[in-house]
Amino acid sequence: MGELYLDKHVAYIKSLDKKKDFDAVVMEHLRMSGAYWGLTALDIMGRLGDMNVDEIVSWILMCQDDCGGFGGNHEHDPHILYTLSAVQILALFDRVDAVDADKIASYISGLQNEDGSFSGDEWGEIDTRFSYCAICCLSLLKRLDKINLEKACNFVASCKNFDGGFGCAPGGESHAGQTFCCVGALAIGGALHHVDKDLLGWWLAERQVKSGGLNGRPEKLPDVCYSWWVLASLVIMERVHWIDRKKLEQFILDCQDPECGGISDRPDDAVDVFHTFFGVAGLSLLGFPGLAAIDPAYALPVNVVDRVFYGHKKQLAAS
Repeated sequence: MGELYLDKHVAYIKSLDKKKDFDAVVMEHLRMSGAYWGLTALDIMGRLGDMNVDEIVSWILMCQDDCGGFGGNHEHDPHILYTLSAVQILALFDRVDAVDADKIASYISGLQNEDGSFSGDEWGEIDTRFSYCAICCLSLLKRLDKINLEKACNFVASCKNFDGGFGCAPGGESHAGQTFCCVGALAIGGALHHVDKDLLGWWLAERQVKSGGLNGRPEKLPDVCYSWWVLASLVIMERVHWIDRKKLEQFILDCQDPECGGISDRPDDAVDVFHTFFGVAGLSLLGFPGLAAIDPAYALPVNVVDRVFYGHKKQLAAS
């Protein structure tokens, strides 16, 4: 078994907030998602306690717009992608009660279209990523009743292709990233019957290449991020045994920077927080020692999801 440079990855993630280089400036609009990737990776590695909770929560609340949605950074326009990231971070810290769930739910429900799809923001772009964001976020807020869930799931189902995969819209090319969004949305929405598990499982298993890594579409290069998109979908469908787990594990470990920490898309490329999170999350799904288990549908540690949905009952039982 290869080595996971856990302490190096923790140090790398913690250093990102202090960086003021060119990369940090051009990625400023993605800071909310970057915070979710980094903080969730820290939680999986057992080091979320190193962070200043109050400072992070305060910044998140500053990023909320009057409409209820969250932007990618302070004074940035709200978008459903960053709204989900904000709620996921609050769930990590057990601080979902710091926001008005009904106000957020109202923002999200206002983005649902007549056909059940969701727009990403007020400008109207439609994508199955946004369907996942809406369903996942409202589920974490326990507000799924604020949307037409049946229509939402039927729209996602309409994006299924002949190969079992899903695209960004009806007729769109099957893509592993979009497939996760659709499978995850249907799983959370209680509509996984729309998925042809054997057909899709075959298509996803075909995403593994000789190096052990996974790609997002046929004839593409492997990329560590698909260690989440593909793997999580297979776990949800109980088809993860259809790929070579050990070869995938080694591919992820080969993408680490052993000196400075972080994980890249492929061996010897530059690291970033996006691939660091999905690499660590992929290893978690593979049961790598020393990592907390992650929920394949919510993309949050299992203990966090359990706390969101069952924490109150557990506290009552304990008392």
